[in-house]
Amino acid sequence: MPLDASALARGCGGTLKTADQLCGRELDRFREALTLGVPVTVSCTLQAPLFDEVAEEMGAEDRVAYAKIRETAGWSTQATQAGPKMAAILAAAAEPVPDVATIPIESQGVALIYGRDALAIESGRRLADALDVTVLLTRPDAVEPPRRNDFPVLKGTVAGATGRLGAFTLRIDDYALPAPSSRTHLVFGPGRDGATSTCDVVLDLTGGTPLFPAHDLRSGYLRADPRDPAAVERAITAAADLVGTFDKTRFVEFRADLCAHSRSKITGCTRCLDVCPTGAIASAGDSVAIDPAICAGCGNCAAVCPTGAAAYAVPPADALMRRLRSLMLAYTQAGGTAPTILFHDGDHGEPLIDALARHGDGLPARVLPVRVNEITQLGAEVFAALFAYGAADVRVLARARPHHDLASLHRTAALADTLGQALGYGAGAPVVSVIETDDPDALAAALAEAAPGMASARSSRFNPVGGKREVLRFALREMYEAAPRPTAYVSLAAGAPFGGLDFRTQDCTLCLACVGACPTNALSDSADRPLLAFEESLCVQCGLCAATCPESVIDLKPGLDFDAWTAPRRIVKEEEPFCCIACDKPFGTRSTIERVIAKLRERHWMFSGTGGADRINALMMCEDCRVESALNQGFDPHAGPEQTRTRTTEDYFRERGESV
Repeated sequence: MPLDASALARGCGGTLKTADQLCGRELDRFREALTLGVPVTVSCTLQAPLFDEVAEEMGAEDRVAYAKIRETAGWSTQATQAGPKMAAILAAAAEPVPDVATIPIESQGVALIYGRDALAIESGRRLADALDVTVLLTRPDAVEPPRRNDFPVLKGTVAGATGRLGAFTLRIDDYALPAPSSRTHLVFGPGRDGATSTCDVVLDLTGGTPLFPAHDLRSGYLRADPRDPAAVERAITAAADLVGTFDKTRFVEFRADLCAHSRSKITGCTRCLDVCPTGAIASAGDSVAIDPAICAGCGNCAAVCPTGAAAYAVPPADALMRRLRSLMLAYTQAGGTAPTILFHDGDHGEPLIDALARHGDGLPARVLPVRVNEITQLGAEVFAALFAYGAADVRVLARARPHHDLASLHRTAALADTLGQALGYGAGAPVVSVIETDDPDALAAALAEAAPGMASARSSRFNPVGGKREVLRFALREMYEAAPRPTAYVSLAAGAPFGGLDFRTQDCTLCLACVGACPTNALSDSADRPLLAFEESLCVQCGLCAATCPESVIDLKPGLDFDAWTAPRRIVKEEEPFCCIACDKPFGTRSTIERVIAKLRERHWMFSGTGGADRINALMMCEDCRVESALNQGFDPHAGPEQTRTRTTEDYFRERGESV
């Protein structure tokens, strides 16, 4: 594996010292580095167990990070050109990774085995020593009774299921107990619907429809095809281990105060609800609620959340952005130009890249692989920042048969590609796309066929600071400033998280209901004058303002206006305040008062005829003067003309009696 010493030194800084066998006879050099008390990056994972053992002996295990420059760069037909790439990978690996938060989940080992025949009973017999087992048979045929009732065997069909490891709740129909006198086969009594069962573990051996969406991501729910003995064995083995207290990763951090889901029982943004594959997200009043015990960590919610209320935590968004910044800066400093960024996960993408390195031509020198926990965690801010840092294009490696829906990833990639094309980063070919394959040769072909985009000639070096929305705003602005062909306005499809609002200001009464509904403060008012102001960079197109407006004068306008994003808050409508005719105190807007008067004058008994003029004048008074005027007039609001009495059944009976 050739090493470009000058490129590595420029990209990583300092003087490069080479070695022949750091994991063998030169291991003391690794020990010497650990004694310095600084973070150490090892550029190979083959001997990671040995390095971990040495680091643990020296109490430095938390200061060692690993990078794979052999499989990702050195083993390639373009290895001689991969010096900048190696420097970039090493620099990115050296970025500190924050600790991941966890939540405790406890399982007492209460298990429900759900099946159709004797296989479920046999599985229960094998698990009875490790778990507290109950077997539930759905629509069983002739099932031979067990010789000993070591655990309950019941009949029933699961009609609904909720929960997760340690806290499942099942609704069971056709529930029945077997007769103790069952001889040749189990004979069950009459069934009843609506029974409820709780358990810690569910082993589903029915071979039917899974009880949960994205069932393979639901902790504590094990499912195997009864016709596949190997799958059944794996499920039984896994179930036996699900007893005790487990630490589950908290994949998403959520801030309800930033959520734009609902206001005043009017639904706004539902993006996270629409993309969660496991049902871990539910509506909870003005915001949503995310159950961390059910969340499987796909990151879809964080990727599509426009406000940053849902933020991915493995790693946190700012940590990932810092790693990408280090990657791009080191690549540029080492002499690299126009790189392609390849995002991949560990379970699928890493083995494909390793196979391509070992048995194929390896990755091209300009392709920088970046491992993430889940490819679906990637949001628009990641793609925007990479283009601002100087990337030519971005590819995301996905499975040919993904574990869960990739629709949100495709939408995010399409949005980023639209922006990239509009700003001149593309030359007709996509600059952001998803490669869906399980074949390393197909991956190589896809990377070779894709024409590289136009990298920025004046790339940014901005440091991502703040929450997701702040980073997104800054990344988009830097992407625009660095663009080969800056375009001030980019039209986007409906549902995009960026855009403005169209106001029919002539019909706006400045009631400011939209201001109260806006969850991001994109719409605002003033304490000094009646006005409505709008800041487009804060708008997430949730639609709450349009749904709340009583005059229906607001329409969403998806798009990205870079000039508006850098402009100060603009005043949409402003009016002179209406002053009380008695005390001259401003208390409303002229258009609102005039509209109310026009709707009531001579149209309602209170504001017509004798005394109507005085009551119209009362509408033009502030709240204090209006009360005083009503008292001075001796006005009785209940003294209106007699209304036509509602006819009742008694009236009809009385009239019928009178006619007789």
